Amino acid sequence: MKDFLLKDALKNNYAVGAFNFSTVEVLKAIIAAAESQNSPIIAQVSESAISFMGEEYLKDIIKSARKQCKVPISFHLDHGKSYESAVKAIDMGCDSVMIDCSMLPYEDNVNITSKVVEYAHSKGVFVEAELGSLAGTEDDLTVEEKDSCYTSPQQAKEFVERTKVDSLAIAIGTKHGAYKYSGEAKLRFDILEQIQNLLPDTPLVLHGASGVDSRDVQRLLELGVNIQGAKGIPEEFLRRASKMHICKINGDTDVRMSYMIGILSNIENNNKSIDYRGYLGAGMQEVAKLVSHKIEVYNSANKAN
Repeated sequence: MKDFLLKDALKNNYAVGAFNFSTVEVLKAIIAAAESQNSPIIAQVSESAISFMGEEYLKDIIKSARKQCKVPISFHLDHGKSYESAVKAIDMGCDSVMIDCSMLPYEDNVNITSKVVEYAHSKGVFVEAELGSLAGTEDDLTVEEKDSCYTSPQQAKEFVERTKVDSLAIAIGTKHGAYKYSGEAKLRFDILEQIQNLLPDTPLVLHGASGVDSRDVQRLLELGVNIQGAKGIPEEFLRRASKMHICKINGDTDVRMSYMIGILSNIENNNKSIDYRGYLGAGMQEVAKLVSHKIEVYNSANKAN
């Protein structure tokens, strides 16, 4: 198997940023930011993003990007919902896959995850799974607040031992989507500390970790996007988590917001042009700026070697 980026992150107390993309422009912006910061990076796709881009197109994009990228890059399936979708992503060229059966009964989660691990490891691919459930919405994934739950530390230990999974996404209070908190933001660092003590050799993953900067929310409102009340994870929480056992931090909402700010601002300023490359280029610049900043927050700058 090729080197697992998260093992070095675990050893050296930083987190690798994992950013979702649905277009080649966003992917290029993510890679450009990682190269400028000399940081390892994870580029990830959801099932709906694969459907949007097309499997064969994406397969060639992954090959090309991996060949040209000047820093360690890993392509990852985010929130695969079945054994079949994990196999498809592995065969498409992903370096790691997430099998998310966290909403199923515990034994079903163990059994399906174990099956994915067996196939993935035979192909030299790493597996992330999830225990506990995050509230919120991301792509076509929706979990109601009443159905969310924190990860049990003891169950996490048993789950990793039984499934042989490579990394584990845990629920400690983050949420998917732009609307994470209506009041004060809180993360259960006490649960994180318990889990890392029980699983000292297992990289942990934080989903639903977009910051949703209030300045970006205001700019989008000015540009006519209905995102009133959006609120994300404070950066100080992410800095603290990345110095513990959180070795991979996911970001999707922030990327979407930055991309749209660039595009809409450029349209507003150049509304007579039909050259869409200018609009897309402006979006790419905003995404690259965001990813560069996140890399600093996660302490992964200059860790590419």
